[in-house]
Amino acid sequence: MFLGIDLGTSGIKLVLVDDAQAVVASSAAPLVVQHPHDGWAEQNPADWITACEAAFDALARSAPQGLAAVKGIGLSGQMHGATLLDRADNVLRPCILWNDTRAHRQAAVLDAMPQVRALSGNIVFPGFTAPKLMWCAEHEPELFAKVSKVLLPKDYLRLWLTGEYVTDMSDASGTAWLDVGGRDWSDALLSASSMTRSQMPGLVEGSAASGQMRPELAQRWGLPAGVIVAGGAGDNAAAGIGTGVTKAGAGFVSLGTSGVLFAAADSYRPNAQSAVHTFCHALPDTWHQMGVILSATAGLEWFARICGTTAAVLDGEQGNTLFPPEQSLFLPYLSGERTPHNDARLRGGFIGLTPETDRAAMTRTVMEGVAFALRDNQAALQSAGADPARFLAVGGGTRSEYWLKLIATVLERPVDVPQDGDFGAAFGAARLAMLATGHGDVSAVCIPPKIVRSIDPDPAQIANYSAAYQRFKSKLDAARI
Repeated sequence: MFLGIDLGTSGIKLVLVDDAQAVVASSAAPLVVQHPHDGWAEQNPADWITACEAAFDALARSAPQGLAAVKGIGLSGQMHGATLLDRADNVLRPCILWNDTRAHRQAAVLDAMPQVRALSGNIVFPGFTAPKLMWCAEHEPELFAKVSKVLLPKDYLRLWLTGEYVTDMSDASGTAWLDVGGRDWSDALLSASSMTRSQMPGLVEGSAASGQMRPELAQRWGLPAGVIVAGGAGDNAAAGIGTGVTKAGAGFVSLGTSGVLFAAADSYRPNAQSAVHTFCHALPDTWHQMGVILSATAGLEWFARICGTTAAVLDGEQGNTLFPPEQSLFLPYLSGERTPHNDARLRGGFIGLTPETDRAAMTRTVMEGVAFALRDNQAALQSAGADPARFLAVGGGTRSEYWLKLIATVLERPVDVPQDGDFGAAFGAARLAMLATGHGDVSAVCIPPKIVRSIDPDPAQIANYSAAYQRFKSKLDAARI
């Protein structure tokens, strides 16, 4: 048995997988994000431990024999979070999360330094880890002086599980401290934000061992002694492992809280000015490129709350036949934007509403806005040399047949729907545990899921949506505050 643990923004998930890669059992526990100020997003790391304990407890009740047979554990997690520890491993402040934009000024300062893009291969986004430490140095200097270690969220779980300070290459790529091409911490990048190598965790590949589960925790939940904990991956790289998107030419579209267009790469080819993320993949000598929008299902869930209903109800009102594009537009920048705009000041909004605009039309407008933002990402990926011929659909939002038809038409690419099953980040983490324990090689473990159907672009609507996308692009200035 192999266990995958995914520390998300809204919850933690554990997936137990057998040696044939069948999911035997799973459990989950919720998490809450605090927003103490506009543009801030924080979580208490102690809550991650509490949630992980609750998920372990549930799994121990439902699948005790499975836990007793676990050979390896893989970790996946939300990226970029700054978890600050003192010399005694005390948490110094709530973790500043990936979607926190308070450090936008510090990010701009760091990004303007010539060596930063050259070494990191990326624009420095406000959500990256390095500018958050610069913000702390400026606004919380006494606290900053006590920082002994900076850990990414999943790696704080690793410290609890193993006692080891370790991260993997894919997650480290989102800090702006890693030489992504050289797959090592960069002393020059660290120095640019007044940090040192001694404050960083050790680095391993995602498919390598990072330590062993502490005996007292293994005993608590009935796991064997000496369970290996793999390096693991950031959430999107883990999803790439879970879906078998590991070779150049393969890609997926993810509709979660954020939205992602992901393309695997077999060489390092950054194009920072496009605002495409060029990161190490979770496997040695591989990389990936992705465009990221900050509000995907988050936009539809926001509108559902306004309407006093759920996103599923709004989606169900659409049916399965693709409508022509709405005359109204939705700018989906509720929390600023990453690719391609790199602008924390952008905000969401509706444009072109009329007295005839009803709830169903506004729902379609929201979905269209997200699809158009993904097309912005597609253009950015193409400029960086990545252009998958089709995309695998992953994430909770891809349960919407209507949204998938819309995205296929807007991107002008087929979208493949996998068979029912869990192919997400937790499953990918379990696969990395298999590799770290020597249970098969990459070609045998990281296979794509069976495709149950493919959704082709609607030829009758391609031109209409292409024109609507051009109108969408022309309204960007309306989103700036």
